[in-house]
Amino acid sequence: MERSLVLIKPDAVQRGLVGEMIHRFERKGLKLVGLKMMRLKEAVLKEHYAHVVDQPFFAELAQFMSTDPLVALCIEGIDAVDIVRQISGIKNTEFGSIRGDFALSGQRNLIHSSDALETAKREVPRFFSDNELFNYDKDEWKHVYAASEQKK
Repeated sequence: MERSLVLIKPDAVQRGLVGEMIHRFERKGLKLVGLKMMRLKEAVLKEHYAHVVDQPFFAELAQFMSTDPLVALCIEGIDAVDIVRQISGIKNTEFGSIRGDFALSGQRNLIHSSDALETAKREVPRFFSDNELFNYDKDEWKHVYAASEQKK
């Protein structure tokens, strides 16, 4: 089973979209193993956005991501990283995705999701300690996955 990080950004929290977003992941059959509301500190912002910290837009991004709370999720399932990414959407024009259905701005795009398994393995521990993540049987999975698939 894979785990993926999702950040429901402050704009989505302000717009009251948190429940709708979580609902989409749950309807797909994915399992929530971590969930918390938080405000990002400067050190986490610089680490998470290290690839753009030198860009001119970083100051505005950092203020946006730290002023209001966001909701962090850890989601688990077979191929969770790719599935979560598809549900989230890459662009605002991908109708049927969260971004495609609700975002208009390239910068206020509502959601972050891990873009690769290797990225998820770095991002999840950045936002969740081991004791904040839960291992439990999801009874629904017997109706979502074949028994042989669940052993991956």
